[in-house]
Amino acid sequence: MELVQLEPRPPRLPEWLRKSRTHPESVHNLKVELRRRNLHTVCESARCPNMHECFHRNAATFMILGNLCTRGCGFCSVPKAKHPGALDPEEPENVARMAAEMKLRYVVITSVNRDDVPDGGSAHFAKTVSAVRRALPEARVEVLTPDFCGDFEAVARVLDAGPQVFNHNMETVPRLYKTVRPQADYRQSLDILRFAKQHRPEALTKSGAMVGLGESSSEIEQLLRDLREADVDVATLGQYLQPTRRNLRVAEYVTPAQFDRYRDYGLSIGFKMVFIGPLVRSSYMADLVADGDPLPHGQGAPHAGAGDGIVTEPRL
Repeated sequence: MELVQLEPRPPRLPEWLRKSRTHPESVHNLKVELRRRNLHTVCESARCPNMHECFHRNAATFMILGNLCTRGCGFCSVPKAKHPGALDPEEPENVARMAAEMKLRYVVITSVNRDDVPDGGSAHFAKTVSAVRRALPEARVEVLTPDFCGDFEAVARVLDAGPQVFNHNMETVPRLYKTVRPQADYRQSLDILRFAKQHRPEALTKSGAMVGLGESSSEIEQLLRDLREADVDVATLGQYLQPTRRNLRVAEYVTPAQFDRYRDYGLSIGFKMVFIGPLVRSSYMADLVADGDPLPHGQGAPHAGAGDGIVTEPRL
């Protein structure tokens, strides 16, 4: 009889990653308004574990350029398509109207990758930022952009629309890129961040990564050093959680104590702010962090340099 080698079971979800509270009514109500305007959030499409919490406090990260991504990253559950179709010309104004109705003080806009569009969707991205700034002139805007295939003109186009924060995630360490982010390039992403700071020095630059994909602690420390060398102001780090069976398995659940060590290391090398914890995501609690409000215990509170309080100047 032929023996079948079974794959090892992934490690069990530890207590520090379990979220017990759900808010189905809040989630339903916000989803209804989003669908009415044909809008999407990365919270839903990427199956964020914080969605119920954020939707309940009327916060969400808008995901533009549609809901179909032209890339096949191993960690991501956003739907994929080689040819997602035309961009929705009404999307920029619809995002602005929705943000205004939600009375957001801090608006986070991200997108899928659109490698099928000549400018990567950067003009559409810029239109969305401009529309939000007109609708909510007192709000701060953070963009979380794709790499635009390394096109600095596309990056400049988004920056020239005036976001206060420019975020582009590294996601993982160089050794794992072929598995985790096969259509991207580690050095190219660093160059995007470096260019963003040079092109618009007054904007804060921000980047994040996941742990638990098989990286070593020394590789994460090198990633943090690379971000500082690229003049990135803010670093985020959170635990990877497998969103669907089709995605990469979790290699390890990193302990809160290890997250504390990463936090201390990030502060020691000069980040203006590090936001690190098991359930941290790149835009999680961005609005509360901007105001210096305390985060719920155990959710990965932000940390700033010694004597600076929660957030150092310039504020997010």
